[in-house]
Amino acid sequence: MSKKGPSSRARGEKPDALAALQAANEELRAKLTDIQIELQQEKSKVSKLEREKNQEVKQIKEHEQHKSTVVVTELKVKLHEDKMKELQAVRETLLRQHEAELLRVIKIKDNEIQRLQTLLNAVRDGAPDKVKTVLLSEAKEEAKKGFEVEKIKMQQEISELKGAKKQVEEALTMVIQADKIKAAEIRSVYHLHQEEISRIKRECEREIRRLEQQLDEKDARRFQLKIAELSAIIRKLEDRNALLSEERNELLKRLREAESQYKPILDKNKRLSRKNDELSHALRRMENKLKFVTQENIAMRQRAGTIRRPSSLNDLDQEEREVDFLRLQVIEQQNIIDELSKVRCNAERDKLLRYRKQRKRMAKIPKPVVETFFGYDEEASLESDGSSISYQTDRTDQTPCTPEDDLEEGMAKEETELRFRQLTMEYQALQRAYALLQEQVGGTLDAEREVKTREQLQAEIHRSQAQIQDLEKALAEQGQVMPVAEPLVPNVLGIKQMEAEEARLKHDVQDVKDQNELLEFRILELEERERRSPAINLHHGPFTEGKSPLQVYCEAEGVTDIVVAELMKKLDILGDNANLTNEEQVVVIQARTVLTLAEKVRTELFSKQKGYLDDELDFRKQSLDQAHKQILELEAMLYDALQQEAGAKISELLSEEEKEKLKSAVEQWKRQVMSELRERDAQILRERMELIQHAQQRIKELEERIEAQKRQIKELEEKVR
Repeated sequence: MSKKGPSSRARGEKPDALAALQAANEELRAKLTDIQIELQQEKSKVSKLEREKNQEVKQIKEHEQHKSTVVVTELKVKLHEDKMKELQAVRETLLRQHEAELLRVIKIKDNEIQRLQTLLNAVRDGAPDKVKTVLLSEAKEEAKKGFEVEKIKMQQEISELKGAKKQVEEALTMVIQADKIKAAEIRSVYHLHQEEISRIKRECEREIRRLEQQLDEKDARRFQLKIAELSAIIRKLEDRNALLSEERNELLKRLREAESQYKPILDKNKRLSRKNDELSHALRRMENKLKFVTQENIAMRQRAGTIRRPSSLNDLDQEEREVDFLRLQVIEQQNIIDELSKVRCNAERDKLLRYRKQRKRMAKIPKPVVETFFGYDEEASLESDGSSISYQTDRTDQTPCTPEDDLEEGMAKEETELRFRQLTMEYQALQRAYALLQEQVGGTLDAEREVKTREQLQAEIHRSQAQIQDLEKALAEQGQVMPVAEPLVPNVLGIKQMEAEEARLKHDVQDVKDQNELLEFRILELEERERRSPAINLHHGPFTEGKSPLQVYCEAEGVTDIVVAELMKKLDILGDNANLTNEEQVVVIQARTVLTLAEKVRTELFSKQKGYLDDELDFRKQSLDQAHKQILELEAMLYDALQQEAGAKISELLSEEEKEKLKSAVEQWKRQVMSELRERDAQILRERMELIQHAQQRIKELEERIEAQKRQIKELEEKVR
């Protein structure tokens, strides 16, 4: 009774401890989900601010570009109007000069014609002397008149040319003044643009600094929250360590008691095993003897068949007595064989019962619960820490094997067999789907990529297994020296918790990779199915109700004036006729509308499916990256814990190779963090360089426009000259 009391109390305390562990596990998981939700919200806010800032910068750029284009167009319009006015004025002056010149020439010709007619009349009427005198006098008068007329004309032309020269000089001065005014306006616009560009640069730099400061503050706040959470987890682990040390002491006591109880049982088991061996040897001897006797019996029967009939009754009685004696011997030997077989069966049954008891005791050992970063992990703790300070010392339980235990064992076997069958069926279905897809695609479904990914996954698995084994060895060494280094138990438990978390995260990473591969396979299968089979088959047979699915879809879309069955018949008739009537053209148009609707449905369905799968794939990839980052962070935390004062003694227990591996893991994490920081700085620098390039491009465009305007002004000056 004294031995059963502690065991019953321990069994009563175990459900309470399990309930407390489950409650703490749920609290930690809830905290983890809240922190992840806050992180996602912060990321969404940052992305939203970045998008808003980019939109503002784009709007400012578009506004400035619009302003510059408006100013340039106004300047072009003004220059064009001035040019047209100047050309119109020059054209009008030239027309007036040409008309005046024509009138003058016409008057001169008329005067000459009149004079020649008068001379001709005089020659016809008068004498030659008179004609000479008259001609001389007239010639002198005409010469005087012509000279005076030419003189007057020349004076008029000189005065006109002077007036035209004055007008041209005035126009030139006006053009020069307008050119100076326009150049001043262009310079002012250029200076305004320069000031605006510098202002935009300052605002962008100020905004970038503000965003960087906000991001740094958020990172600092997030790290503070993480540090506080880790400190709380460390405190909980210390409390848990105290409880587990008490449990360990109690289990050691129970182990010693069980060993003291099991010593006579083990001695008895050894004696029974020796006896079992002796009985098995005796059984073999009897079996050999039985074989020999049966052979003799067969030989004697053969001999009895060949012997002649007895000559007398005495011989017959003697033979019968011998046969009866042999039968009695055979019966005795069979009885001995049955007894030996019963003894052997009993021995085997006892051995099987002992084996089942031992296996049941092994199965009933309480699994230690490890409090991880994401909660309490009951299954991965024993698998991850191997032979550390674990609970493998308690391998015994004082409960005997009962029929209920056998029933539970049978149920567990049936469940495992059922699960195994289900897994094999799913695996065969996946193999058939993969083979079908390879047949449809042609056997070249990214085999190289699949092999590469498989090799990478295997390499990662080997690396992770090597790390786990090294950490298990280190923890086993720590477990061996645990009675000496009792104050270092909290740090050891922290290392175990980090190792269990690492194993769990690697398992999650592997699951995520498998899910990603399945999703990629599903995407390829859907794409191939969409490519091979059309969305709507126009030659589909009629339904039981007389309506095809295409007819139902057309009615759902509001197209009620199309009957699909009649449309199919008319389309079949159209295949033979070359000339189309109006009705046939209408039928063709209706068929085209139906085909467009069907194509619309197919594209919408495919885009929805593909969009969902793309989103799911992106989410899986993001979760995979986050899990990898968490693994690296946990390894870095483990290294930092070993580098602390409390972990200095534990670090002495580790080998140089394990220290080097931990250092390499921490350096890898640091390199990754530095690469992320460099990428972020490079992204900010690229954005700034893009802004500067846009500003320089705008400056170049404005300079080109100014140079073009200067060239136009020079061309106008040359034309005026």
